[in-house]
Amino acid sequence: MDSTAVTELVEKYIAIWNETDEGARRVMLDEVFTPDGAYVDPMVEADGVAAIDAYIATSQQNFPGMLFSHGAVLTHHDTVHFPWELGTPGEAPAVSGYDVAVFEGGRISRLYGFFEGF
Repeated sequence: MDSTAVTELVEKYIAIWNETDEGARRVMLDEVFTPDGAYVDPMVEADGVAAIDAYIATSQQNFPGMLFSHGAVLTHHDTVHFPWELGTPGEAPAVSGYDVAVFEGGRISRLYGFFEGF
């Protein structure tokens, strides 16, 4: 994937975390992750888009009204690294960290999230 396509995929991925409509979020998940995609961070190991979707829904309940954003996207081969923040717009972020994702066929097959301070 070229860097423009990778950045667009990261932007779609971040948009998933900000999407509160379950149906729309599931469509987006299916576009961004492979069917057997996995998401791993210090709190969860979610295998498959249904498990990832459930984790995102729980996160949205735990951080109501907060939105994700991302920083510079670094990529090579089939891997991407980018920083992210979660917070209320206009305020200091509540949580921040970095994600590393591995691509397969233009979608994310595995994503590893790292939290600052964990």
